[in-house]
Amino acid sequence: MPVNFAFRSIFASVLSALFLSLMLFAQAHADGRHAEVEIEKLTWVAVRDRLSAGATTILIPTGGTEQNGAHMALGKHNFIVRETTRRIALELGDALVAPVLGYVPEGPPGLKVGHMAYPGTLSLPDDVYERILENAALSFKTHGFKRIVFVGDSGGNQSAQARLSERLSQEWAAEGVTVLAAAGYYAGNGGDDFLKAQGLTAAQIGTHAGVRDTSELLFVQPDAVDFAKAAADSEGATGDARLARAEWGLALIEMKVAAAVAEIRAGRAGVAAAKSSGLFSWLLSFVTG
Repeated sequence: MPVNFAFRSIFASVLSALFLSLMLFAQAHADGRHAEVEIEKLTWVAVRDRLSAGATTILIPTGGTEQNGAHMALGKHNFIVRETTRRIALELGDALVAPVLGYVPEGPPGLKVGHMAYPGTLSLPDDVYERILENAALSFKTHGFKRIVFVGDSGGNQSAQARLSERLSQEWAAEGVTVLAAAGYYAGNGGDDFLKAQGLTAAQIGTHAGVRDTSELLFVQPDAVDFAKAAADSEGATGDARLARAEWGLALIEMKVAAAVAEIRAGRAGVAAAKSSGLFSWLLSFVTG
């Protein structure tokens, strides 16, 4: 057999094998990005297998059941955070999502003040909320999850999540478990700057049940918005929800997801660097005596 022909045959075989490998990798990646990530839709066997395969990050989404003006459903935060955490998990590739916690601090449960002045709002004291989160995190740690992430869609959820994540990370560090409160998801995602770039003022955007919230819900759960009842600075809402757009909602959702993914990956990198530094220090002390 001529040398050139033999070389071409080998080269063609290598190319074919490489092409097949790339196709299989692409298919596996696509399957992974579209796999079910919400644990309440999975069996315990599926969760066990996903853990064994490396899905050791669990997202704990917290929403809230609160008044959102006359034009939006009480479950606004729950609808939104369920969708955002699903997208975050798919983007990370090795994460699952816990059921949304819809009972969060909304003010004193026994007083008709703040959001509690409106029928349908549900509230928990901060310490009760924190204990629920702690026991949810403990449950997931018991099952073998190594990265536990609180993702809160409401302002009242943030302080307890920050306190708890810091404490649990310290207490569980020796077990290789880290707990993170994805603060950037809520406060550092650039959403207001995006809306201002569309020509809106801060007054038009509002701070509760305004353009931002309404746009996000229009994209995620359009039947939970009643535009006929929307008005500028109406009771229980600020800003002008009539200006909301579903396409803005998609952009805002994507910003939240990107902020959370970046924060989670940065947290992982920090843990990995700390472990490497610790190992290097141990090796150096071992070598030098």
